[in-house]
Amino acid sequence: MSSDSAADTDGDGDPVAYFLEDITYQGKTDRTRDAYERVLRDFEEYLEGRGLDPAAANHRDCMAYVHDLRGNVAESTVATYASYLHRFYDYMTRAGRFEDNPMALVLEEIDESINTDPARRDISVPEMRGFVDGVAHPLACAVILTLLKTGMRAGELCNLDTRDLHLPESPVETTPRARLQGRPRSLYVDSAPARGAVYNGERRDAANKRKRATTIPVDDELARVLRRWLAVRPDPVSEAGPLFVSTSEWGRRLTPDMVHHTVAEYAREAGWYREGGGPEENVTPHYFRHFFTTHLRDRTGDRGVVKYLRGDVAQDVIDTYTHDWGDRVRTVYEANIYSLL
Repeated sequence: MSSDSAADTDGDGDPVAYFLEDITYQGKTDRTRDAYERVLRDFEEYLEGRGLDPAAANHRDCMAYVHDLRGNVAESTVATYASYLHRFYDYMTRAGRFEDNPMALVLEEIDESINTDPARRDISVPEMRGFVDGVAHPLACAVILTLLKTGMRAGELCNLDTRDLHLPESPVETTPRARLQGRPRSLYVDSAPARGAVYNGERRDAANKRKRATTIPVDDELARVLRRWLAVRPDPVSEAGPLFVSTSEWGRRLTPDMVHHTVAEYAREAGWYREGGGPEENVTPHYFRHFFTTHLRDRTGDRGVVKYLRGDVAQDVIDTYTHDWGDRVRTVYEANIYSLL
């Protein structure tokens, strides 16, 4: 279908045409619109072969499409196609046409696979402290500080339930899981949750990618922010008791797309995020994992502790730190974790 005919199609029944029409109104050139149409129609045709349409596609469908591209086009072209899909889904989500953006996580994974060590922004602790100071909303502050203080992934944060937090003087009465007994002020990040699988009585929208469950200390700053969040947290819809729930979709467990949108919103205000920018430019939830790894490793000089906290699988790390958590890991962490408040 040509660009002209696409723009004339009823956007309600054709989301690709709706998007193409809008970017035309935004002043995009014919060349840009044609490039988007080629990619989006190719993606649409691929989904039709799976009995789907763009609105119904999930993270795995998008990743399968990207995988199908490999071997046929260069990696740089794969990245370009993925960025077009990401912009399409991001716009349709913000326009209220789609519920979420399944390409948000896919794009991060592609960025990491294309360049395993991208030259990211070099943000200092004082600069990050200034950034955090501008985050006033209790939920956004709790989410961002948890990512920065623990190095966990967005999906892992979304899968946290209140039982995964042992927080003395919590404003919410909880019963920490058995693995946290005797380990106050700590978070437990399990390796078990899988996307689409039922975990703790609830079907999950995100997977935890770590190979080993990890217990992470909670310092004074994070404890204070989590207490403030729990004091105002909406009652969760799920009986699993998610730790982080939406305040706009009242009580619904956060999704990685929600987390990505929140971080991008604040990063954009700080000049740290640009639509279409790559990992070397944009600050995303994954950047916070990079920030945690870089600064804590530099401060401790102990790669083993950082590997353990990140959930990286390594037998020597497991043997050394799993059985010595209360001593070595907490001591090293609390002595070296940066202050952000």
